[in-house]
Amino acid sequence: MDFGAKVITTIGGVNITQTMMNTWIIIVLLTIVALILRAKINKFTDVPTTKLQNIVELIIETMENFVIQNMGEKYKYFGNWFFGVFCFILVSNYFGLLSFRAPTADLGTTLALSLATFALIHFMGIKVNKGAYFKGYLEPLPLLLPLNIIGEIATPISLSLRLFGNILGGTIIMGLVYSALSKGHLLIQVLGYGAITPLLHAYFDVFAGFLQTFIFVILSMTFIKDKIGDE
Repeated sequence: MDFGAKVITTIGGVNITQTMMNTWIIIVLLTIVALILRAKINKFTDVPTTKLQNIVELIIETMENFVIQNMGEKYKYFGNWFFGVFCFILVSNYFGLLSFRAPTADLGTTLALSLATFALIHFMGIKVNKGAYFKGYLEPLPLLLPLNIIGEIATPISLSLRLFGNILGGTIIMGLVYSALSKGHLLIQVLGYGAITPLLHAYFDVFAGFLQTFIFVILSMTFIKDKIGDE
């Protein structure tokens, strides 16, 4: 069975894969939702009068408090970035529920997200600590400079592989289950499609999808906070 991202078409010598197409779909959907909510937010009042306003304010306050708890009051503005990352990864993970290939089941997607975190880690480290940031690579001994550099490079690799591996693993398992059921007895198919696959989707797509999104975001916050220090 082929679980790789298939090439849909080629435009100007560039292969357009399932991952790319699904990513564009998700971006368009999230953009539409954001524009609709933006129009609604302009009509919000100081005292919430609608369920939508209560839900939006609850989500925003939850993310803001989550960032403050992990990074400190001074860096609560990171809530905007991490809320966007959280939404994109979560929707990408849940895309499998619609019989689409999850973009996060492609290492290219998870590596791009991890490299964005990697850039933020070192940008904030330099911005806050200035010269002391580079000095940290020589601690506790200058001879450990190569190991310290390798350790930094390992951060985006581990972040990307963790998310990619878990989502692809779920995709492969569900693919194998559906393949096995399609060749089974009618009674087994009824039982499988009616009871087994919904439970597996609840775990691999819903639970694991949310958990891996949460882990990616909180690890990103932790890595950035480590570079910032207690400043």
